[in-house]
Amino acid sequence: MRQGNACGAKGRRKVKGVKAMQMDRSMKVSSMKNNHIEEARYWLRAEPCVWTDRMLAALVRGVRNGKWHSLIDKVYDMSTLRRAWEQVRKNNGAAGVDRQSVAFFSKDVETHLRILQGQLKSAEYTPLPVLRCWIDKPGSSEKRPLGIPAVKDRIVQSALQLVIGPIFEHTFAPTSFGFRPRRGCKDALREVDRLLNAGYTWVVDADLKSYFDTIVHTKLMDYVKEAIADGRILGLIESYLKAGILDGLSLWEPETGTPQGAVISPLLANIYLNGLDHEMANRGFHMIRYADDFVVLCRNQEEAVDALATVTTYTADHDLCLHPEKTRLVDASEKGGFDFLGYHFERGYKWPSKKLIKKLKDKLRPKTKRTNGTSLDHIIREVNKTTRGWFGYFKHSLANTFPEIDGWIRGRIRSILRKRRKRKGRARGRDHHRRPNVFFIDHGYFGLEAAHRSTCQSLRRATH
Repeated sequence: MRQGNACGAKGRRKVKGVKAMQMDRSMKVSSMKNNHIEEARYWLRAEPCVWTDRMLAALVRGVRNGKWHSLIDKVYDMSTLRRAWEQVRKNNGAAGVDRQSVAFFSKDVETHLRILQGQLKSAEYTPLPVLRCWIDKPGSSEKRPLGIPAVKDRIVQSALQLVIGPIFEHTFAPTSFGFRPRRGCKDALREVDRLLNAGYTWVVDADLKSYFDTIVHTKLMDYVKEAIADGRILGLIESYLKAGILDGLSLWEPETGTPQGAVISPLLANIYLNGLDHEMANRGFHMIRYADDFVVLCRNQEEAVDALATVTTYTADHDLCLHPEKTRLVDASEKGGFDFLGYHFERGYKWPSKKLIKKLKDKLRPKTKRTNGTSLDHIIREVNKTTRGWFGYFKHSLANTFPEIDGWIRGRIRSILRKRRKRKGRARGRDHHRRPNVFFIDHGYFGLEAAHRSTCQSLRRATH
């Protein structure tokens, strides 16, 4: 009996051991899945109120036939609409054609959202025309069209983006950096730096002419249909593409393009150029793209010529136009260089482009008029608000960038003080002696040259 019991106990211990191993393996697999899902949620910025763990798991492993069905109910779900409203409220923005502002909408937001939900459920929702306004292009006499949808349409577009954004984000190439979660201009610039330092100094500096206005609706929708089979979602996207545009007193329906300023437009623009990203990568070219602004970095001129030919063929097939005067081949190791995302790259160095320096000065001029009647400390505080943010982006520029801008700013402030002493004209030598550079430091001026020196010292300490 004892022996039998012993054998039985040993057998039971063995069974328990097997079960424990199976449970442990199951937990590890589950943990791996959970980690994968959390990683996907982080990189895709998938909202938990929309994207459940089950949906994310399906996205990671791939859905049947590669297409998503039955998504419209997630768009009009109240939790999605509330989250979309929070995004619209945070971004604020101007009122659309109905003149209803974000502040007006917020007074009875639940009622407005319930109305939107009902219209979306019953397929009675129709977007209002987009209000077009024209804004100045930095460093240019040209103006750029900006579309302002109504607040209610911005909410529905935000809800739509929350639902379909991760589906397409999952397919986008790593060389695309514009309007994507966890990516930005500085990531694109770092990649350009890396490639230039690795010897990819021949550059295709490309410019798409009026890109957002020339996107072909039918071709764009074909790309969307490759991933989405929900007819209601497809109809919603098409309704935004065909929404009327009110420009002054003129109302018209666009045949091409997606309006800049619409919430959904950046996603649609990335979808349209996603094929180019993958085409260039498959051919071994190093293309860095931020929305419609991109460069291709190559090892030699022959490779750059081939890259430009590939880009030219692709854009022509998609009814896009490369700007004939702004698209060129550049040897970045020689004088001349190229501009990308505000920086100018040339002979192993980089500094702010002429356009961005002009834009900075244009922002500072109204704050430093000679007729400015506020206190010196107030003027310097207002100037600092602009220069601190500008420096945060351009702090990795060539050192001699900053003394010239510092001198220009101090000169304008000295001219203000000169006028207060009843003297005409710009600041001159005596004004510089009367108020030397240290005078401005004592009044709290954020010196760009000093900030750059401090940044370089910090970087040296971090690398040692």
